[in-house]
Amino acid sequence: MKRRIAILGSTGSIGTQALEVIDEHPSLFEAEVLTAGQNAELLVAQAKKYQPNVVVIGNEEKYAWVTDQLAGYPVKVYAGAEALEQVGAMSTVDLVLVALVGFSGLLPTFRALEAGKPIALANKETLVVAGDLVMEMARKKNLPVLPVDSEHSAIFQCLVGEAENEVEKIILTASGGPFRGKSVDFLRKVTRCQALNHPNWKMGDKITIDSASLMNKGFEAIEAKWLFGLSPDQIEIAVHPQSIIHSMVQFRDGSLKAQMGLPDMKLPIQYAMGYPRRLANQFPRFSFSDFPNLSFEKADIKVFRNLSLAFEAMEKGGNMPCIVNAANEIAVDAFLKSNIGFVEMSSVIEQTMQQTSFVEHPGLSDYLETDKEARRVAMEIVAK
Repeated sequence: MKRRIAILGSTGSIGTQALEVIDEHPSLFEAEVLTAGQNAELLVAQAKKYQPNVVVIGNEEKYAWVTDQLAGYPVKVYAGAEALEQVGAMSTVDLVLVALVGFSGLLPTFRALEAGKPIALANKETLVVAGDLVMEMARKKNLPVLPVDSEHSAIFQCLVGEAENEVEKIILTASGGPFRGKSVDFLRKVTRCQALNHPNWKMGDKITIDSASLMNKGFEAIEAKWLFGLSPDQIEIAVHPQSIIHSMVQFRDGSLKAQMGLPDMKLPIQYAMGYPRRLANQFPRFSFSDFPNLSFEKADIKVFRNLSLAFEAMEKGGNMPCIVNAANEIAVDAFLKSNIGFVEMSSVIEQTMQQTSFVEHPGLSDYLETDKEARRVAMEIVAK
């Protein structure tokens, strides 16, 4: 039988590539649920092509237009945040692919796990914000949380068959983004356009800015801590400009395992959707002749302060990563609107960490309140 997939965030970079994976394997997968926040036009086009059971448009003002456009199609239309939380729990869904951006992924992921649905997670912020609660729910329900980020998928693949072997550390690779090797003085002058010009990956605006600032790598470290049960000192970052080695695991005997491939997000998406099977495809193949040199270097945490702030939050624990995530979302939005400079994003995040209430042992309601408070604090800092 086909595996019925709920794609939360189907109009974004990950969501559209997930639909390409479905196109590659129409006998194995079908789109059961598609959701979008604002992009009603693309959501309607996807719904007409894939004819899912349900679509959800986050912007309730666009509900009537989407409904009108899909009149005559066997597709149910819902709108709003509450509908987004509910559709992943539908009885007809076999796997929930969470490809939402930022904090918005938390509650839909949590509710889907509560309902007994396996998760393919492309929203690292869910585990950054509340990794303890999400992974506890997954363990309680005996459900997999399958990583879709290329780095975490690589770690996951390296750990297959190694259940009895102790991990010494993991090495998350980073491309270094468009500003690798640049100085703080250079970063003070960069433009929105420059920051969105990633050398290796095609992603949405928010994650592309996070990659340029290395906050993305800090979030990945926090996500890895929860996914793989690691301590902060077991997580290392290595800048690897070619993005061919997606990450590595070092075991207690000193042996390293790496997962390699071209920088193509369809590979980890397909791996999560088809797990535990590796499925054939026609995606481009890696050739050593095209990449005769693979290089590695240390990440510069003095220039890219967001990375050190993320590790500081991971060390502190409690709701501090949630504070950092909220502050970062506000800072990135402000930078994209040209209200603050690139370097100022780190200052906004650091001040928000200092001014937002710390909770050592938060519950779900604490995380929700922390997110609101940290956003308010960060917006006040941006407005100064």
